[in-house]
Amino acid sequence: MSKLPYSFYQDTDVNQLAIQLLGKQLYTFIDGVITSGTIVETEAYNGEEDKASHAYGGRFTDRTKIMYDEGGISYVYLCYGIHHLFNVVTAPKGTPHAVLIRGLEPVNGLDIMLYRRNKPVLKPALTAGPGALAKAMGIDKGLNAKDLCGEEIWIEDNGLIVRSEDIVAVPRVGVDYAEDHALLPWRYYIKGNKFVSKPNT
Repeated sequence: MSKLPYSFYQDTDVNQLAIQLLGKQLYTFIDGVITSGTIVETEAYNGEEDKASHAYGGRFTDRTKIMYDEGGISYVYLCYGIHHLFNVVTAPKGTPHAVLIRGLEPVNGLDIMLYRRNKPVLKPALTAGPGALAKAMGIDKGLNAKDLCGEEIWIEDNGLIVRSEDIVAVPRVGVDYAEDHALLPWRYYIKGNKFVSKPNT
């Protein structure tokens, strides 16, 4: 397997990139320990035009400025003061696109993931949902603005092909504030995978 190159992240079609991330492998290397999992659910956020995006209308703050950097870095933020959420910054510099990673199927380091989540056995809730997977993978604000071709957090291509007929496109979760944009089918997941967060079909 090989890390996704910077060129992968430069695609200006954030929805297409969110789809292409399905089946890829997310890795973290923290305190000498590797954990990884297959990405099974994503959400696309289309920058300044997207009412659900942190960068909607050109919003540029200490939190969102990372979104305006060149694609291929991490954007980690704290949601509701509780959950860290991991996003992939995409598109060329100045275009604040991002893909939220919402669901992950564990592959390596399961014992570490269980320990981090204080879970006795593997169940889908371990990594189904963006907050759950971030905690299981050890992702917090310390991994914000990291190079996704670096040695702390990265994404690899293992050759897994997800067929278009196995990809479900539905509205995003928890973005009611986005008015009409809350209905856009910009959440993507692998049909039938048990590590997809709810609601799912």
